[in-house]
Amino acid sequence: MKATRLGAAGLAVALLGALVAGTPASAAESDTTTAPTAPTSTTCASDPATPKRQFRAMWISSVVNIDWPTKASQTAPDRIAAQQAEYLGWLDLAQKLHHNAVVVQVRPTADAFWPSAYEPWSEFLTGVRGQDPGWDPLAFLVAESHKRNLEFHAWFNPYRVSMPAPAGAGADLAKLAPNHPARQHPDWVFAYPPAGVAGSRLYYNPGIPEVREFVQTAMMDAVSRYDIDGVHFDDYFYPYPSGTYQVPDDATFAAYNRGFTDKADWRRDNINLLIQEMSGRIKAAKPWVKFGVSPFGIWRNKSADPAGSDTTGSQSYDIISADTRKWVKQEWIDYVVPQLYWYIGQYPAADYARLVPWWAETVHGTRVQLYIGQADYKSGEPAYGPYWQNPRELSNHLTLNRSYPEVLGNVHFSAVQVRANRLGATDIYAAEHYSRPALVPAMAQLPSQPLLAPVVTGAERQADGVRLTWRQPADGEGPFGTATSYAVYRFDGTGIADRCDFADASHLVATVRGDAGDVQSWVDRTAEAGQHYTYHVTALDRVWNEGPASPPRFVH
Repeated sequence: MKATRLGAAGLAVALLGALVAGTPASAAESDTTTAPTAPTSTTCASDPATPKRQFRAMWISSVVNIDWPTKASQTAPDRIAAQQAEYLGWLDLAQKLHHNAVVVQVRPTADAFWPSAYEPWSEFLTGVRGQDPGWDPLAFLVAESHKRNLEFHAWFNPYRVSMPAPAGAGADLAKLAPNHPARQHPDWVFAYPPAGVAGSRLYYNPGIPEVREFVQTAMMDAVSRYDIDGVHFDDYFYPYPSGTYQVPDDATFAAYNRGFTDKADWRRDNINLLIQEMSGRIKAAKPWVKFGVSPFGIWRNKSADPAGSDTTGSQSYDIISADTRKWVKQEWIDYVVPQLYWYIGQYPAADYARLVPWWAETVHGTRVQLYIGQADYKSGEPAYGPYWQNPRELSNHLTLNRSYPEVLGNVHFSAVQVRANRLGATDIYAAEHYSRPALVPAMAQLPSQPLLAPVVTGAERQADGVRLTWRQPADGEGPFGTATSYAVYRFDGTGIADRCDFADASHLVATVRGDAGDVQSWVDRTAEAGQHYTYHVTALDRVWNEGPASPPRFVH
């Protein structure tokens, strides 16, 4: 910040037309100071350790109660209160780590965490398949995330119907909820591995057109009815191979091959259709909702395809029929989160340092944003080898990412592992890479309208910090051009901020969800007594486009 100290020249105050704390709101609203305009990355240097925009999230898994809700909360005397408190604890952790999104699994096994007309209540809420939990979890999850200005990405599994026995239903249709669509349409599902084999579970058959239509409709129910910010798929499409067992879809291929003569190509096309059609349905219903996929980290190896990566591991293109590169190149998705769950080092099968540049090149020239899936679950676990005993391994991943401007964030698997902080690894990467808040990267393909600058109407010192109040001038109609949240910037001293002072997050102290009503308020609890500050506030729309900064507000 190029600060012109007021103590050095009272003329600076007059030139700025700015106001110190305690000036009446009416005077603040008459302030005509021109605020700094938004900088561009090509004109301003920025600190790579404090990027202004970076997607930061953790996966919160519900399947078999991995993260939330826990099995303990299922049997709590007040189960609903216990599960709500657990979730708020995850949001506390997200805020502490300066995350700006959560990715929450709300359809783990062809079921629902909301009152769905299409699928039964998830057993992971109550321990009983199909049992009404007595509340609407998804409504709560979205509302509480938004209160903290965290994006909510609803994580769906398109085709998985059951988990293996004994904990799950295995391949036994009779163990599913009585009203489960798979029991009503047994021809829609197959068991893989075969029933009776360890690990067997049920899947919807991706090759049946009615199945593809149904799973989209079931998921779109949540998109249409809830204020989610993103739809998120992981890497479960066709099942991962188990031994030499084959997916039992010969009859399906014969009936619905659409002219394909190669079954592998047909399977890939089935998944391509799911991705393409789901994308279209999301955008038709709510153009601002993002669609992302977190695939297995290897598309194909270079030995199998010249466009592949310098790896020798399993290939999602071949083993689960997921042509992830095509989804990026066709821009059917808005973001991709490859699960790069490998270390940096001499690991020919899948070296993290080889895969990041491959994915960066893959998204280059497209509008698809690249975030990296991080294996927090491996950190400090002896079973994963010596590299994962290095407490800096994950932080080194994030440092390597800085060399590739296409990498715009990270998602950590999973919440319990982030909280476990084994070897202090979470603390290390948070301190070195998430020390400041960050805005979610904006997406040019999503609709938007210009935002107006807020007017800061008050900055009052109080016992717990500095209370800022501001109002947002009337914006455009609808969800675009309307302020959803705000970014608050604080500079030491009182003076003029250069436009490049907004290029990174060095001075970003918070993002704040907008409240209903004209006047917004927030308390800066990190403000030090006796320290002079300059504050600016900017408006953000629901997809994080940022408007111009407010005129400065000084606090002595």
